[in-house]
Amino acid sequence: MTVMFEKVALLGLGLIGSSIAHGMREQGLAKTIAGHAKSAETRRVALEIGLVDSVHEMPADAVAGADLVILCAPVGACGALAAAVSVQLKPGAILSDVGSVKGAIVRDCGPHVPPGVHFIPGHPIAGTEQSGPRAGFAELFHGRWCILTPVPGTDPAAVAKLTAFWEALGSMVDVMEVAHHDLVLAITSHLPHLIAYNTVATAADLETVTNSEVIKYSASGFRDFTRIAASDPTMWRDVFLNNKEAVLEMLGRFTEELAVLQRAVRWGDGETLFNLFTRAREVRRGIIAAGQDTAAPDFGRGRAKT
Repeated sequence: MTVMFEKVALLGLGLIGSSIAHGMREQGLAKTIAGHAKSAETRRVALEIGLVDSVHEMPADAVAGADLVILCAPVGACGALAAAVSVQLKPGAILSDVGSVKGAIVRDCGPHVPPGVHFIPGHPIAGTEQSGPRAGFAELFHGRWCILTPVPGTDPAAVAKLTAFWEALGSMVDVMEVAHHDLVLAITSHLPHLIAYNTVATAADLETVTNSEVIKYSASGFRDFTRIAASDPTMWRDVFLNNKEAVLEMLGRFTEELAVLQRAVRWGDGETLFNLFTRAREVRRGIIAAGQDTAAPDFGRGRAKT
């Protein structure tokens, strides 16, 4: 693979940042990879396992001379990171991120982007419930979508280069308007996480069910909720605080549908239940047909993607 960037800076070396680093190494996409992490232990591990060529306590030191800078931190931390590196961003560089919310990224990071820097927010729709620098693997993005939401006036050549970068990491790339992205992700990702967290918390609070029973019988649907609920609390706190309008809209729609189900169960309306379950089953089949999951049985032995 041809080198695409002389230097790439990854600000955050958790699951996504470390997976990007592994992917760049595997494909030879960057001559130099610099990293930043607040934690001294994360910085130590990043060097030990060869994620980066240099690692820095101060984000501005990591981005000096970088052609591509990717904010791989929770959404709520990205504004401060953008402010911290603003004066060091190289003219002509691309500044992007990996957050699950894009409106907040544009709002918080946009004011700190200097003239001549290409600001292209991004969101690779891939992940596991694991976190930290040892959690990453190059295959994380293979066959997964990455959505780019360039701000108005962005140079098409810069968008094309970042698109090629994500494609080289194995992703399929789509370009989307910021508000539309946040609405779509509210239903496909954010609401399911909110439901999973609440379901697991509800089970934990039930006095009539012991912990041993919850664990013992979690081979059913509850197990899948616990996997989602094991995701990084800081990241998901920031997602809900920064995409609250779209999440609340989707939560309202979900509540209305839930009321319909509640009435159907209460009054023995099997036709309503059957029709809804059939529609939902077709959605699942569509996801498999689109190559975003497999129909093969999975009993928790593989690397699950969110």
